[in-house]
Amino acid sequence: MELGWLLWGTAVLLLLHVLMELSPTVNFALRIGFYCLLCLVSSALAAAACLLVNGGRTVKNMRIIRAVVRTFKYFFGLKFEVKGLENFKVEGPVIIVSNHQSVLDMMGLMEILPDNCVQVGKKELMYMGSVGLIMYLGGVIFINRKSTSSAKMVMSEVAKTMVAENVKVWVYPEGTRNCTGDLLPFKKGAFHLAVQAQVPVIPVVYSSFTSFYNPKTKLFTSGKIKVEVLPPIETKGLTSDDVTDLSDRCFSTMRETLFRLSGRPS
Repeated sequence: MELGWLLWGTAVLLLLHVLMELSPTVNFALRIGFYCLLCLVSSALAAAACLLVNGGRTVKNMRIIRAVVRTFKYFFGLKFEVKGLENFKVEGPVIIVSNHQSVLDMMGLMEILPDNCVQVGKKELMYMGSVGLIMYLGGVIFINRKSTSSAKMVMSEVAKTMVAENVKVWVYPEGTRNCTGDLLPFKKGAFHLAVQAQVPVIPVVYSSFTSFYNPKTKLFTSGKIKVEVLPPIETKGLTSDDVTDLSDRCFSTMRETLFRLSGRPS
């Protein structure tokens, strides 16, 4: 009986391997499926660790989450080449802005996440089972993107909290995933927040994933991701009238860096 199950299991694994080699669609579906399963299982285990070590919702839990997620790259053959980490060594709170490409961004985020840093995410993420739970425990700030007044109220509270508690806040100014190899226009919430709190903005750029990950063409292979942390941009003395210019400056600098890291002419 045991031998029969072993033979069946081996046959299924061999079949899956052949299908993955022959069909990009099957390869993509299996790798994404495994990624989602890995996220759910790891989140549940990390949540238990966070509750045991820190007792509840706190940014300190990000250290545990970061350690767990950093192992994911080995499962998918991803390598990170990082430059500019010294630019995170800024006294006091900062706003960190980065490009947002896919569900794989979490691996890139945790690869370089500085201590005492929380992310801003859409409210819907909170209801994603164990993934939502671990985000909550890690101190992620959830906003209702469908309600402008609610989002502004939350961001106003974030400005007060980040200064009072010396917290770094990570925002994706594009507002949604964009796996085109370019940037979408920036929403201005992060820059209003930086000006309101009078804290620096630190841009972070990840090279395009399109050479190894593309949902439209069902591509998902191993690959290398270049990451660059750019120098802080000061906001002291700026007012709400300067937000558009600040946003435009960040967009231009990050877009030029994205093209350079991705080997694409600007």
